[in-house]
Amino acid sequence: MAETQFDVIVIGAGPGGYVSAIRCAQNGLKTAVVDREERPGGTCLLRGCIPTKALLESASLFEKAKEGSHFGVVAKEVGYDWSGVNAHKERVIEKNSKGVKFLFRKNGIEHLVGTGSLVGPGQVKVTKADGSSQVVKAKHVVLATGSAVRHIPIAKPDGKRIFSSDELLNIGAVPKSLIVVGAGAVGVEFASVHSRFGAKVTIVEMMPRLLPIEDEEISAEFEKIYKKRGIDALTNTALQKVDVLPDGVEITYETKGKPPAKLKAEAILIATGRRPVTEGLGLENFKSVQMDRGYVKVDGLLRTGEPWLSAIGDIIQVGARPHPQLAHIASAEGVLVADRIAGKHVEPIDYDRNTISATYSDPEVASVGLTEARAKELYGKVRVGKFPFLAVGKASVTGHTDGFVKVVAAEKYDEVLGVHIIGDKATEMIHEAAVALKLEATSEELAHTIHAHPTLSEGLGEAFHAVLGKATGI
Repeated sequence: MAETQFDVIVIGAGPGGYVSAIRCAQNGLKTAVVDREERPGGTCLLRGCIPTKALLESASLFEKAKEGSHFGVVAKEVGYDWSGVNAHKERVIEKNSKGVKFLFRKNGIEHLVGTGSLVGPGQVKVTKADGSSQVVKAKHVVLATGSAVRHIPIAKPDGKRIFSSDELLNIGAVPKSLIVVGAGAVGVEFASVHSRFGAKVTIVEMMPRLLPIEDEEISAEFEKIYKKRGIDALTNTALQKVDVLPDGVEITYETKGKPPAKLKAEAILIATGRRPVTEGLGLENFKSVQMDRGYVKVDGLLRTGEPWLSAIGDIIQVGARPHPQLAHIASAEGVLVADRIAGKHVEPIDYDRNTISATYSDPEVASVGLTEARAKELYGKVRVGKFPFLAVGKASVTGHTDGFVKVVAAEKYDEVLGVHIIGDKATEMIHEAAVALKLEATSEELAHTIHAHPTLSEGLGEAFHAVLGKATGI
């Protein structure tokens, strides 16, 4: 195996790495994937996107069962079995990971289990758990090692009272009370899960609002709905200290303009971001590969300073703006690199216009393109259309009338610049908007696109009409 020559070696088997490897193989390239875990899928499949969505689905089903009487369906003594919830989660993980393995076999991809490191141009050392190693060679290497939980010194996870998302995913029981530090997608999704299973949840966020990367009006609506559902939010608030008690934790925090205060809970989740996993890759041996705080700098086509080395996903920095740490972005980058290596024409990803943000809490939040504030910075005058789900017939049918659709368009040419949705099935509906931005559509074109009745997507159609001042449903 030490003498095996591949066209491409991909280090990392997450949604960036395995997708890139599959596309490389589809392009006729002899491909290998190196990953330290026997089960492929990476953080997203094994510890992130997929298992958390399984928990969210169980929480949603539990909540619907309790509220069935509103729909004339009476279920008595509704409860939940936490071990059953976790069993469902594990079945989903196992099924999806086996699916990736099948795709490796189908496409003739060599799966090498071990830790990969670069020992020379196109040379990857694969070190197994038992300490044995081998060196494999390729014309091209793609780094797709992803990210890991970012710990903070004052609250290192112990798996008992202090949790990161990794540990909380496998907690033995729902805590009676939970403090969530960080109001990004990870934090609010876990808040949504545990709140619906009965925990008293408080979110602590340094920024002025929850979901701080989303449009400001969306964030305000999100916080209002969470408050209505019993989830408290402390924004503009810094965590100062965490004390572990015999029966839980006590935090000391300071809200801007107020004196320090304390809050107790049974457990605390630290969800303050993720760090790139680039240590141990041997990148320091290649002076032409530029790094910034652990991130690999790449150009628009995801090339490093070494002609044989590319990087994708959570470990990269493209230009000066933050790079979105999203599974679907990593997959798209994996396809781009695979096609470029195969000699096909590729174009850089327009992250501003084509990045879909999706948060799977209740309510869901999804967006693509520019926020209203960012659109004004770049385009000056804009037009905004909004439409509430309260006025959508299908929302009344399902009982999910919270939220709205917001469309931001350029005033000069009516081009759609951003679409933002908060409400039921937002993460499914957003793709119409993504296509619209990809094709540089106008709000008028989309307003005259017929939307089926009754559907939640009618809210999108009406929001496009609202940009033109002609919504018919309100």
